[in-house]
Amino acid sequence: MENLAIFGGKPVRENKIFYGRQYIDQEDVDAVVETLTSPLITCGPKVEALEKKLCEITGAKYAVVVSNGTAALHLAAMAAGIQEGDEVIVSSITFAASSNCVLYCGGTPVFADINPETYNIDPASVRRLITPKTKAVVAVDFTGQAVELDEIRAICKEHNLILIEDAAHSIGTRYKGQPVGSIADMTTFSFHPVKTVTGGEGGAITTNDEALYRKLHLYRTHGITRDMSEMVNPSDAMWYNEQVCLGYNYRMTDFQAALLLSQLHKLPKFSERRKQIVKMYDEAFAEVPEIIVQKEIPESDTTRHLYIIRLNLELLRCDRRQFFDALYAENTCPQVHYLPVYMHSYYEKLGYKAGICPEAEAFYNSVMSIPLYYSLTDEDVQDVVRAVKKVAAYYRR
Repeated sequence: MENLAIFGGKPVRENKIFYGRQYIDQEDVDAVVETLTSPLITCGPKVEALEKKLCEITGAKYAVVVSNGTAALHLAAMAAGIQEGDEVIVSSITFAASSNCVLYCGGTPVFADINPETYNIDPASVRRLITPKTKAVVAVDFTGQAVELDEIRAICKEHNLILIEDAAHSIGTRYKGQPVGSIADMTTFSFHPVKTVTGGEGGAITTNDEALYRKLHLYRTHGITRDMSEMVNPSDAMWYNEQVCLGYNYRMTDFQAALLLSQLHKLPKFSERRKQIVKMYDEAFAEVPEIIVQKEIPESDTTRHLYIIRLNLELLRCDRRQFFDALYAENTCPQVHYLPVYMHSYYEKLGYKAGICPEAEAFYNSVMSIPLYYSLTDEDVQDVVRAVKKVAAYYRR
């Protein structure tokens, strides 16, 4: 690794700063402890309270919380009726779960290219990929910016497709003033520690469709119900429950739900701080021609999960790997989001080949995510900016 700390003196900062980090305060700790010392630590009241809170925040009629974001996507694909022979158009730049959920159900992922300026799924690419086998679209709000929901919803309506919005990055984001979570047929969320709010792990699906909600609710818990209206052989015995379909154990614990409830109370200030940091970065990098920043559509009032910088490689005498390693040497520790899903070795074994999404592949070769999280101080932000500028200046042609 070429170490710019050697060529340019000591690193910009002494301690490493990573791209993402959770924020846990005493209120969060107290909420978890209170639940852990209560009679019910799973299948208790906190899960229901969390689902109610998510409905309040998103404006959705129904919410189903689950063990993680991948489980949320899997259940959404199941509720959409995806099965062998079905095609589902998915984003190419995303975490693999956005596509794996289709495989779990026996369907075939079909990868759409991205808009090279917003990095979100390109509606024109979606339209070109529709065939008689297409059943649904999984559109990912990459970095937290809402996808072009009006256009994608219109395409789905025209072709009778189910729209699953993967909002793992975008809780708190609004599209034309409407919260993400109440717009698509189903919207999925993730609460991993690097996300805006966390339960340690956890996920959720929101919907306005009661029929989809009932499916999701059943699939979360083995397909077992205590609702007599859903039973084949109903009984009013207090102990009786009945498995009516094949589901999974995707439940969330009450202490995770308690943590998430506490975190969601802080969502407005989390969102506001992330916006402040994004503004500082945007202003700083506007004067660095070697750095390209993500553009946002005016319809999206974005709570950003990731801050992506894209390298203008024509102005640099390095590749992305060299720039990445040099930033690390400055103790600013970036990450790359993401390798196009179809370029993973598992997908190569399934027959997918490089070249199918040229904009996504060009994007992958030139991007990295730099630190963005609530507890990042202004001084931290300036250290990141100085590190990026230092590396850009060193490698400038």
